Amino acid sequence: MLKELKNILHYNFKNLLKFEFIFKLLTIIIFSPLFLSLFNLIMKVTGYNYLTKENFLSFLLNPITIIMLILLFILITIYNLFDIGVIITLIDNSYQKKEIKLKDALNYSFKKSLKVFNIKNILIIFLVLFLIPFLNIGIGTNFISSIKIPEFIMDFIVASKPLLIFYSLLIILLIILFLKWIYSLHYYFLEDCTFLEAIQKSKNLSKKKNLKDLLKICFTQILLSLIYLIFIILEIVIIVLINKIFNQAELLNSFLITITWLMILISFVIFTILMTAINYTILSVLFYRHKIEIKEKIKHVKFNESLKSKNKVNVFVNVVIIICLVFLTGVTNLIIKGEFNLNIEYIRTMEVTAHRGASVLYPENTMMAFIGAKELGADWIELDIQQTKDNYIIVLHDTNFNRTAGVNLNTWEATISDVKKLEVGSFKDVKFKGEKVPLFEDVVKWAKENNMKLNIELKPTGKEKNFALNVSKIIQKYNFEKDCVITSQVYEVLEDFKKVDSKITTVYVTALAYGDITKLKAADYFSVEASSVTNSMVSRIHNEGKQIYAWTVNTDESINKMIELNVDNIITDDLTLAKNLIYSSKSSNIIAEIIKVLNKVF
Repeated sequence: MLKELKNILHYNFKNLLKFEFIFKLLTIIIFSPLFLSLFNLIMKVTGYNYLTKENFLSFLLNPITIIMLILLFILITIYNLFDIGVIITLIDNSYQKKEIKLKDALNYSFKKSLKVFNIKNILIIFLVLFLIPFLNIGIGTNFISSIKIPEFIMDFIVASKPLLIFYSLLIILLIILFLKWIYSLHYYFLEDCTFLEAIQKSKNLSKKKNLKDLLKICFTQILLSLIYLIFIILEIVIIVLINKIFNQAELLNSFLITITWLMILISFVIFTILMTAINYTILSVLFYRHKIEIKEKIKHVKFNESLKSKNKVNVFVNVVIIICLVFLTGVTNLIIKGEFNLNIEYIRTMEVTAHRGASVLYPENTMMAFIGAKELGADWIELDIQQTKDNYIIVLHDTNFNRTAGVNLNTWEATISDVKKLEVGSFKDVKFKGEKVPLFEDVVKWAKENNMKLNIELKPTGKEKNFALNVSKIIQKYNFEKDCVITSQVYEVLEDFKKVDSKITTVYVTALAYGDITKLKAADYFSVEASSVTNSMVSRIHNEGKQIYAWTVNTDESINKMIELNVDNIITDDLTLAKNLIYSSKSSNIIAEIIKVLNKVF
């Protein structure tokens, strides 16, 4: 397989590299902002300044939205198809051992991509925009591969056995569907057929070879990634050795290290740029193999071979390269001498909130979980409150006691005497048997005595009376106004609370946040699901003098992303992980760890 990859990539490699570099550059600086602007235009036309979970459905069901989104999906499909088509066309000519003009591949791919408007080709939209990104198998372009299922949805799926089974079956079905369609784009671009015909041809070609093809693709990708990792490690070894050998000659040492780091950067850029092309080359190798095996005629896209010409080196480019090398050498020299520190110190304190207390170790929303969160060093504790039939405020997430107490009883139908009889520890583990549902007032009293701040989420059922007023009275009773925030996923609840007590900080909690959410005046701060948090959102909220929390952030990757985005508060189930990552240096990455190990070895 690797030998075939090498032979195919030998021809038109320069064209592939050139095209993918320009395409991805244009994606970053022009087309991604353009598609985003078109989406913003749809919002503007339909009269939406922002999108949250509460108004997203109404926005989506608007007839104008539906029509304009379909057109936007078609444009994005054409754009991504164009990228895939150029790659397949160049690879096909490489298979013929022909070097072609890049403009010929561009013209051909563009014409084929425009045929998406044909009703027989409409399923291409599903393949390119939904099936490939959902499976995340590495053959999508950078633009569509960034589409991911939000972490909070995945957490919700994993927590529910029926949903997890359904999700797993869905993944299996989609994989089966994809493996049947795996060569459809090759047929579509290389043969004169519609996408429906291409699907049928792909099914016939991949028959009984589906699983083997998937394993070959995965194995080759893993092997290529390992080769790349070994290459990077070797370059880092060179840096360490240079530093040991030339540690006295500072300027020479800096220059050589700069060259090596540039090599690492260039190799990373090339690998990233060509990853999609390499994956399609793997598919192409299997495509041609199977055609030969079943004696199916191999059809090619034919162009005139381009004339090879010697590229003259531009003197100006050389001068720019030399200036950059001198500048980077100087910077490297300062880093080595310790006069310039790459580590970033956090002047602003990023706080950590324990989601429902230390809910990983103890039963959620219980005094045991709150005490555990304090011991683990939480800055804040997040808890959920509801109101009983007789107007007592209790701490509970669900509107029914079934999950945590094993009793089918709604909160608005329960009296405080009913609640006191319930036990909510055993659902976590039998060793917690006997743990009770806390009264909100008891939690506030404990928090006041222990200097603990509370993130209080109001969970309205629509059956309450004076919910906001009753909560406010308890907070005022213990002079706790400055040590808490009131949060809710229902914006009207915040509006009602501001009417009762405008001094307490309110936070709007939303799984989806797009547009200028700062226009929601009843919200002093915002708590946004981590996958919806963007750099522009953080900047906009900070520029308004407000804070942004991110929830529920439980993995190294997502926590580090929130640190990079500079959010004010991370709401997590894993307190220890979040605290450690916040206080650790940003330079504590894989390369830094490798260098640390190699320095000990050498």
